[in-house]
Amino acid sequence: MRRADRIIADASKQNWVDLYAPDGLQPYMKLSRLDRPIGTWLLLLPCLWSIALAAPAGEFPDLWLFILFGIGALVMRGAGCTLNDIADRNFDGQVERTKKRPIPSGQITLIQAFLWLGLQCLIGLMILLQFNLFAILLGTASLILVAIYPFAKRFTYWPQFFLGLAFNYGAMLGWAAVKGDLILVPVILYLGGIAWTLGYDTIYAHQDKEDDILIGVKSTALKLGEQTRPWLAGFYAVLFACLLLSGYLAGLTLPFYILMAGAGAHLFWQVKSLRIDDSDLCLLLFKSNKIFGLIVLAAIIAGKFALPF
Repeated sequence: MRRADRIIADASKQNWVDLYAPDGLQPYMKLSRLDRPIGTWLLLLPCLWSIALAAPAGEFPDLWLFILFGIGALVMRGAGCTLNDIADRNFDGQVERTKKRPIPSGQITLIQAFLWLGLQCLIGLMILLQFNLFAILLGTASLILVAIYPFAKRFTYWPQFFLGLAFNYGAMLGWAAVKGDLILVPVILYLGGIAWTLGYDTIYAHQDKEDDILIGVKSTALKLGEQTRPWLAGFYAVLFACLLLSGYLAGLTLPFYILMAGAGAHLFWQVKSLRIDDSDLCLLLFKSNKIFGLIVLAAIIAGKFALPF
């Protein structure tokens, strides 16, 4: 198969996996979505927000924790995607965007996929064991949410809510890794993250709605339809309010609020620009949430320091 024919629909034509990775490893990397890194960013950013929020006033967040959570997000996002593809193996071949994924295209067998899943979970466990006992127990509990999500689209029009529960768990785990406990601040951050996922993954789901109808699976894109824009505005309003409240309760200073104005403007741009029948635009808006998340991270870090006047 020519390289161009192996590229999965929503991956960049210049993604590094297809360009540079050895042919034998490419199917495994694609199973983990290494050719589409945006998901890793969206999983990692709530972790980084939380670690930064938990840092002492006047100090930068713990860089070693950033590194550990970065590796953990990479492998656990990969594990989640692998589990998702195992669960969806009978659906993906019927959907234009997913028919080139490694399992439905025959590049990887089901047994190979399970072995790859196990290896990624093992690496994730090794990362988790670097934390304190409270964080280890908290992180272990998240596996329940990871296991539920791939099947949610079969029984509810709100699978994005279950994705939000799993994808934003790091908002609590990051705090626990620093502090060894949980208080209201990371819980509010977690709730905001769930609203964020409801927003960005609804945008993403509009790319698949015709195929979803044909194969009989559910999504918020199908549930909300033409009412997506006001719902998106509501999801993002909850997200923004939770971010401001968690920052206020954590005692962040004026620079946090100044930079958050830019984050709010980015969310407004997403809502205003959305056209639910334009798949290319939906993908662009979805991916732009990396920029939003980085602005929020910069705002939290800056908010740990007072202005010099």
